[in-house]
Amino acid sequence: MSEPALDATSLSHTFFPGTPSEQVALQDVDLTMEAKAFVVVLGGNGSGKSSLLNAIAGTLPLDRGTVRLGGRDVTAWPEWRRAALIGRVFQNPMSGSIGHLTVAENLAVAVKRGGHHGVLRNALGRGRRRELADRVRELGLGLEDRLDTPVGALSGGQRQALTLLMATLVRPELLLLDEHTAALDPHSTELVVQLTEEIIRKEGLTTLMVTHSMQQAVALGDRVILMHRGRIVESIGGARKRQLRVDELLDSFDRLRNADLVDESAADMLRRLYI
Repeated sequence: MSEPALDATSLSHTFFPGTPSEQVALQDVDLTMEAKAFVVVLGGNGSGKSSLLNAIAGTLPLDRGTVRLGGRDVTAWPEWRRAALIGRVFQNPMSGSIGHLTVAENLAVAVKRGGHHGVLRNALGRGRRRELADRVRELGLGLEDRLDTPVGALSGGQRQALTLLMATLVRPELLLLDEHTAALDPHSTELVVQLTEEIIRKEGLTTLMVTHSMQQAVALGDRVILMHRGRIVESIGGARKRQLRVDELLDSFDRLRNADLVDESAADMLRRLYI
């Protein structure tokens, strides 16, 4: 039996422990994903969504827990080393590319993901430029004719589409999408979501996507996980995911909010009793 693409166990992290600012980001989170799975992570602000991605990518140190990618224990690997296995697209279109480099140069850097970037002359030969132009043409944005344009001159939607291509140009073991359409206008959001679906399906990628969008959570992926207070509190897959509606997700969040209100009321009562 093959190893899971991702096997994350007991992921835990607390910011500023032992201080008045203590905040639990992750509480013993377990997440297993088989190859080609597409999991959408949904939750409110501070629920642990981005912390989960950061823990997997290596940007957030763990208090405890393990991360395995394709059977490799990468828990002790730094972020740069995990980057050879992980493609990532951030919320800010400017975060995943280098503005002063051209479209072609950014793609050449992406080809060298996880290695020593050094000079780009070997990565930008005539044959490689033709290959890069063919890949960019698949985006349908006309960027194949703008390979020498600095990426900083592109629109937000164009830049995020390019970043998505860069993250998958070398096939990653795991693709992480961290609210990658949240900063885009509606037209660009629609474009990037469509490209996301096409690339994931065509390349058969294992994908973990964080979003605030209920509509995206319903429409995309084969499983939705709901996070709350640093925990995975619900996982929806299979036939239930295929039939999932936005109002069902809203009901789930209402139940979580009501539970929080009960917890706060109980805490207030205890405070009054012991003051």
